Amino acid sequence: MYLENVVFDAIEPRLLGRFWESAVGGERLTDEPAGFETRLAVPGGPTLDLCFQPVADPTLDPPRLHVDLRGGERQAEEVERLLGLGARRLDLGQGEVPWAVLADPEGIPCCVVEERPAYAGTGPIAALPLHSADPARDAEFWSWLTGWHEVPGCAPRSLRHESGLGPLLELCQETTGKTAAKNRLHLDVRLESGEDADDVEERITERGGARLQVDWGALPWRSYTDPSGNEFCVLPPTKHA
Repeated sequence: MYLENVVFDAIEPRLLGRFWESAVGGERLTDEPAGFETRLAVPGGPTLDLCFQPVADPTLDPPRLHVDLRGGERQAEEVERLLGLGARRLDLGQGEVPWAVLADPEGIPCCVVEERPAYAGTGPIAALPLHSADPARDAEFWSWLTGWHEVPGCAPRSLRHESGLGPLLELCQETTGKTAAKNRLHLDVRLESGEDADDVEERITERGGARLQVDWGALPWRSYTDPSGNEFCVLPPTKHA
């Protein structure tokens, strides 16, 4: 399996997708009313697709997964660029912090982080912080799920692609537990050729995850929650012509 998508629930997928495509310098894959996709390829590292799917009434709960953009030495300039694309400054009660907190055009929080050694070689997305009830436990779960390895970082536990490049998946200690509302952002992993979906499901449950029962009709993928209740999807292997 490998991590393939960062998925956003969007009121207007095209509007939100075009903002994020410009923010990260993505390569457009699809631009349809039913969804927008853009690809971020880190040279020598992972490829991640940012996918924007239409949802009429997305949750307003504080995000348990969000995107940290790399500002580095040009943090102030990057903030101004994003404001020009349609972001706005956001006060979440963070006080005096070295990173800048913004909201994208649909109000989803994101951060622009200052220069940090841990984020060398990440590309435009520095990190994907994910709230966790037990970062050590969930780091083991997500490392198995994605094939990413634990590395030193700024969070209690951080994972990174085997290349040592690309964003960090940061397991951050939650301050409140997961509610029943679906996360506004979630991750998708894809099976490799020859991997069996039923076998993977059994191993997910053995590691503390659970099958998510949804009434969305017949779908080619399966939905789950990690041990802290965060939703993710397992996609079938890619069909090659």
